[in-house]
Amino acid sequence: MIRILFVDDHPALRAGLEAVLRSEPGLVPVGAASGDADLWKKLEATRPDVVLLDYHLPGADGVALCRRIKRVMPPPAVVLYSAYADAKLAIPALLAGADGLVHKSAPAPELFDALRRAARGDGALPPIGREQLDDATARIDPEDLPILGMLVEGTDRSEIPATLAIEPQEFAQRLDRMIGALRVEVPAARAGA
Repeated sequence: MIRILFVDDHPALRAGLEAVLRSEPGLVPVGAASGDADLWKKLEATRPDVVLLDYHLPGADGVALCRRIKRVMPPPAVVLYSAYADAKLAIPALLAGADGLVHKSAPAPELFDALRRAARGDGALPPIGREQLDDATARIDPEDLPILGMLVEGTDRSEIPATLAIEPQEFAQRLDRMIGALRVEVPAARAGA
């Protein structure tokens, strides 16, 4: 059984997600949060295997929330879920430690597969193309390029500070800086996506 906490600010979408997840054998919705304010209590109370996290929440950024969730011990898998889940979001999701990225219009079997893969530790992030990598390298500080390269290549993030001879705190700060530089703005017409 895969225990899932989902986070979305739209009540109708939360209700729909719960119904869809309950219909799939092996997936168990254990709670829902409407945003950052109630996420932490629900996370502590439910101890999910996977958090299905909307990318754009009022007053919150799903990528930044993913980074914070991944600091919980033990950290659950996190799948970002958004109408804005495209190639531009793949690198920020990777930097934040997301285990998956799914578009809200994806068919239910694709969502189920991403949740299962994330729970197994197999990751469900889309491949990062040359164009996305070139864009990212142009937008981040050159000293952070080795971090980006190692993460894209699949280096375990726990090994990166020692490899680069930096402190874990500095590594965390540099990740946050890179995520900020690569922030994906959601157009006003798509807010809430």
